[in-house]
Amino acid sequence: MSEKWTERDVPEQTGRVAVVTGANTGLGFETARVLAEHGASVVLAVRDVEKGKRAADRISGDVTVQQLDLTSLESVRSAAAELHATQPKIDLLINNAGVMYTPKQTTRDGFELQFGTNHLGHFALTGLLLDLLLPVPGSRVVTVSSVGHRIRAAIHFDDLQWERSYSRVAAYGQSKLANLMFTYELQRRLARHGSTIAVAAHPGTSSTELIRNLPGPLSAMAPLVMPLISQSAAMGALPILRAATDPGVVGGQYYGPDGMGETRGHPKVVSSSQQSHDVATQQRLWAVSEDLTGVKFPD
Repeated sequence: MSEKWTERDVPEQTGRVAVVTGANTGLGFETARVLAEHGASVVLAVRDVEKGKRAADRISGDVTVQQLDLTSLESVRSAAAELHATQPKIDLLINNAGVMYTPKQTTRDGFELQFGTNHLGHFALTGLLLDLLLPVPGSRVVTVSSVGHRIRAAIHFDDLQWERSYSRVAAYGQSKLANLMFTYELQRRLARHGSTIAVAAHPGTSSTELIRNLPGPLSAMAPLVMPLISQSAAMGALPILRAATDPGVVGGQYYGPDGMGETRGHPKVVSSSQQSHDVATQQRLWAVSEDLTGVKFPD
């Protein structure tokens, strides 16, 4: 293996089934493309089926499209039911889809959009698909977080849905911190069940559609600044791909770029904030997430 891990280091994936959320564009598309090119059967789990089909046409390999709207628990349940009907197993569940810095909005179930989409939707999907992963040797759940988990981030149990006030940056930080806390608590639970592991990754600063909602001054500066600090979606996908496929990955690890400030570069194991490792908060968030989604995980 080369010192700088690239998509060429992805092992053969023939016989493996991968479900990638948000796979019609950006990081999800690049992740799905590489997995398919290495032999995996890849399901593009996307909100817009037509966009998903167009994305599938651009990928060489065994690719199918599954409708999934993470802003609707009804859609999450429907997608999980359809995947149970069409897939005998899942080797890789890659929780990639997300929204960033959106104006204040809610999901169809009344959750703040960023928390509801980035965390609760994926929490529910994982719980509903876990029985397809647990019997599979070497299966993994990879959840995509962000350097934003450090920025104005906390789990606001007194106002999880930002009903009293709203900061798009802090709400995004909460959702990405939740992604990590979910991964760490999930790994603790999976360790009791067998070989399935939970891993997290982040893409650094990548040029994707997510930046369209940058607030005020940042939006105006983006065309000038982003080329200096960002990397392509293909590079941003590498930490996700390494977390998903590297044989040396250990449950509970977090992968990100190796460059300065983790904004760009090749994937390596990185650290997350001290508060992301707070077990009591992880477990409280887990209990609240089960209550809000109505999805209970195996003990």
